[in-house]
Amino acid sequence: MEFHIIESGLFKLDGGAMFGVVPKQMWNKLNPADDNNMCTWSMRCLLLIDGDSRILFDVGLGNKQDAKFQSHFEPHGPHSLSKSLDDVGLTPDDITDVFITHLHFDHVGGALNLDQENQIIPAFPKATYWSNEKHFNWAYNPNPREKASFLKENFVPLRDMEILQFIPVEPGIQWKDNITVDFYNGHTEAMMVPTIHTPNGSRLVYCADLLPSAYHVKMPYVMSYDIDPIATMTEKKAFYDQVLSHEETYLFFEHDPINILGRLTQNDRGRYGIDVIEAAKLQSL
Repeated sequence: MEFHIIESGLFKLDGGAMFGVVPKQMWNKLNPADDNNMCTWSMRCLLLIDGDSRILFDVGLGNKQDAKFQSHFEPHGPHSLSKSLDDVGLTPDDITDVFITHLHFDHVGGALNLDQENQIIPAFPKATYWSNEKHFNWAYNPNPREKASFLKENFVPLRDMEILQFIPVEPGIQWKDNITVDFYNGHTEAMMVPTIHTPNGSRLVYCADLLPSAYHVKMPYVMSYDIDPIATMTEKKAFYDQVLSHEETYLFFEHDPINILGRLTQNDRGRYGIDVIEAAKLQSL
């Protein structure tokens, strides 16, 4: 079992939206905003090589959107999906599975590309893509709050091309031999959070937007993008209990601009924190 960090690029989101009710004088110390109140965030994917499987978890923003759309989010940085794969000696053709935690544009946009004739094609031609039916239907018929985040050109062609499969929405379901999946509804309906169980007995959780960064570990630090912030806090508490029940559980942060890997802690006053772990630890899990 091998893990590789696949950086797909950086982008910017409004700091207030990312930290919800937390005052700026507090969150700005964590991820300082620019003059437009925008903070830089990662779109960090994870590649798991397990036997013959090469599984990519989330795929970033992609490059299909026009200049006006991109101006809102300012994608930047030296990384891209294809370059990051090349850095580990792989091509898009090598990917067997693409696991999409949810269908917001910054998680699924890279699933499809435009060819030279401006036609939509799979970014990973030999891969099976994975979502769940409950979330797909939620994204296909979006509520006004999330409508701008669900761009149908990012995911409907996956269904139409018959390369999208659905994972049953059952808590802790076994998806692959070494991967279980849990479902969360605070950020969006039926977001999937995978846990990878390693041969050494460790667990690696790809946190997606349940815990987008180490900065969000405290309970009130909930994004304004979440459709049900109270549900998010309830889900975070249950998630934390689950994580703390297994000593060798590591958290992989998708959006944290600095921190990639961490361990959850709880002090004698019940307050949660993150011990940041060097990313090189991934190689020994």
